[in-house]
Amino acid sequence: MNPRILQTTIAGSLPKPAWLAPPRQLWAPWLLQGEALAEGKRDAVRLALREQERAGIDIVTDGEQTRRHFVTGYLEHLDGVDFERTVTVRIRNRYDAKVPQVVGPVSRRQSVHADDVRFLRAQTGKPIKFTLPGPMTMVDTLYDAHYRSRERLAMAFAAILNAEARELEALGADVVQFDEPAFNVYFDEVRDWGVPALMKAREGLKCRTAVHICYGYGIKANIDWKAGLGAEWRQYEAIFPLLAQSGIDQVSLECANSKVPIELLALLRGKDVLVGAIDVASETVETPEQVAATIRAAMKYVVPEKLFPCTNCGMVPLARELAAAKLHALAAGAAIVRREIEQN
Repeated sequence: MNPRILQTTIAGSLPKPAWLAPPRQLWAPWLLQGEALAEGKRDAVRLALREQERAGIDIVTDGEQTRRHFVTGYLEHLDGVDFERTVTVRIRNRYDAKVPQVVGPVSRRQSVHADDVRFLRAQTGKPIKFTLPGPMTMVDTLYDAHYRSRERLAMAFAAILNAEARELEALGADVVQFDEPAFNVYFDEVRDWGVPALMKAREGLKCRTAVHICYGYGIKANIDWKAGLGAEWRQYEAIFPLLAQSGIDQVSLECANSKVPIELLALLRGKDVLVGAIDVASETVETPEQVAATIRAAMKYVVPEKLFPCTNCGMVPLARELAAAKLHALAAGAAIVRREIEQN
């Protein structure tokens, strides 16, 4: 078996234990405090890691167990961002949420996730991926009362993220992934400054770099939005050519149980493709054969050496047992196709 073929990974998050945070919620509050919270986060990372290893996932993450939310969990560590005076804004043109506001120049006093990567690296011999919010999605998840320019704020965030990513690489991160669901919404801005900001965030990195672009968590607002997108979801058609010409190494995308035309993967020629083979909006566990069918369909447009079976998005809103079962299905489905390749 060639371990370089069809290596499995996940988009990022996994459900948190009920003793750490209320289950099946975004922005769920911590149920512990002080040193008990710090210890609880480490224990949750151990559990998330072991669950991935037991399932047979090849490139593992910390399941984002140390963060309440994939964006605000980073923002809360930055100067210039006020979490006390929240403002209600429309996120991804889809739903309203109370978010922090930028009240001054944004800056980072020290690494936000160095301890997280250091701990994760010490817990496993497998390749590790660490996720960070992308600049455009950070801009779209707060209210800007200072820069008054989405582009200027994105570039400021990109510089901060680049410093962070370089430190995480030095600590042993094999893949640094920037999460950019906003890329699926603001196509003109993606072209004008979204991709340039992403390139600034990954500048100088020697580890693999990825961008994750999906149709959102499996929450009602996202499900309702997708229901109105029509018979075919062609949002990727505007984004993929830009990414194909960029310096990003990997593109993580949604395929399972979606209306994304699979032939759009051909627009990413030359890139690693993290093909979403697990539907995070469904309570049904995929069979290994269903996962294998998604992988086979993707292989018509992406060579196996460039294909990484993955989840559609993060799984934090799911029940833990359900998420674990989906991980096992992902690994088993990849194994089916891997055996087929070896036999031919």
